[in-house]
Amino acid sequence: MNPVRRVIQKTGFDLHRYRKGPDKLEWIKSQNIKTVLDIGANVGQFAKEIREILPDAQIYSFEPLKECFNKLSQGSSLGKFEAFNFALGDKEETKEINKSSYTPSSSLLPMTNTHKTLFPHTKKHSQEKIEIKRLDDVAKDLNLDPSADGEILIKVDVQGFEDKVIAGGVETFKKAKVVLIENSFVELYESQPLFDDIYMKLKELGFEYRGALQQKIAKNTGQIISEDSMFIRYENHAK
Repeated sequence: MNPVRRVIQKTGFDLHRYRKGPDKLEWIKSQNIKTVLDIGANVGQFAKEIREILPDAQIYSFEPLKECFNKLSQGSSLGKFEAFNFALGDKEETKEINKSSYTPSSSLLPMTNTHKTLFPHTKKHSQEKIEIKRLDDVAKDLNLDPSADGEILIKVDVQGFEDKVIAGGVETFKKAKVVLIENSFVELYESQPLFDDIYMKLKELGFEYRGALQQKIAKNTGQIISEDSMFIRYENHAK
């Protein structure tokens, strides 16, 4: 059993994957995706997974933690791949991030006691100064043009900073075909947006919800704690 899942189960919760392995993203092959924006890349887990599905896509990965970025930037085997050592948000600035001992749980927002109780292996942390930029500014520098280069997929896994990423990248999100985004249903980080908030923001930008790739669920109550949500642009919605 996955050691992280074992820890989660001890707290009365479980991790459910509704689609297993690369098959869970197989449908993306039909979306003409040529560019992937991997926001909150950690050490490249998603980049490696999506490369199996989209062998010819250009992948841009964004990871602010230096330790993780150093591992991420060694992804020469990923082909058309470029990594950036900064976070994305609603404005350009320098801030301190709460670096968790379990790096995927690191966040610009403080952890709630709920998070520490549910996932005790994540609560030890230190501070690291990072750079933050706006997605729309970065996209302009990258000359992203879906009309010429094929469709864009945006993946977001930023531990409570999702609304800031969207706010700083509205025009880029409008150009995207698919959004894969981690959403919480309970507050795991202080003042973070929850599923309903992100659902409404993406709906306003022309996306419809297509379900979850995986969910963390309370075994005793059935409550959804978080999920990796799939959104796709309405076919009749202009970019």
